[in-house]
Amino acid sequence: MEPKKNNILLVEDDSTLGYLLKEYLVMNQFSITLCTTTKEAIKSLESHYFDLAILDVMLPDRDGFELAKTIHNAHPNIPFMFLTARSMKVDVLKGFSLGAVDYLKKPIDEEELVVRIKSLLQRLGPNDSKKEDLHEFQLGMFEFNARNQELKGNGKTVSLTKRESELLKYLITHKNNLCSHKEILNNLWGKHDYFNKKSLNVFISHLRKYLQEDTSISIENVHKQGFILKVD
Repeated sequence: MEPKKNNILLVEDDSTLGYLLKEYLVMNQFSITLCTTTKEAIKSLESHYFDLAILDVMLPDRDGFELAKTIHNAHPNIPFMFLTARSMKVDVLKGFSLGAVDYLKKPIDEEELVVRIKSLLQRLGPNDSKKEDLHEFQLGMFEFNARNQELKGNGKTVSLTKRESELLKYLITHKNNLCSHKEILNNLWGKHDYFNKKSLNVFISHLRKYLQEDTSISIENVHKQGFILKVD
């Protein structure tokens, strides 16, 4: 039986370098998902589980530091590292302050990259036990399964839409904290504008209706700022 391959998210906007790195890592028994923008990366994070994310900083839509914040907040069990040409001390310190497990500077020798990745994964240990934690949540009287898009409580099961499920998962992972309109829309819709904000308000109304039977849970509106999922 072949050993289980580690799943790695590689975010690199240089298509040539990205292809070469992907091919080399695949040769070394890693499973690689290559993305060239933060938007692509966020979509991949929503539908796949990764053991490690490797991030460039200079990306065409948003920088890798913003993507790192998203991973740290919405997917706290996924470790991430930077591989970038941004080599100034202030950038390195910022990377580690965001929770990076390593900060590598381009150009890097492919063999060194493989050794560093293997060393990191061995040090961090297996995280199979964390996979279910990423998808299953207890919310008051409700059980929420983000993978199946189901909300169970009081003997009933509600099938959520993909967007409803994504939004509820985001709010749960930030419960009792303000989630700004901009953060939610950029992370889930990929764009912060008037029409998406209107759509967000509709989905918030849906979630309030689903959760209304548990008075210990509320989604509060903070005027002109965002929403807070409050859980007693």
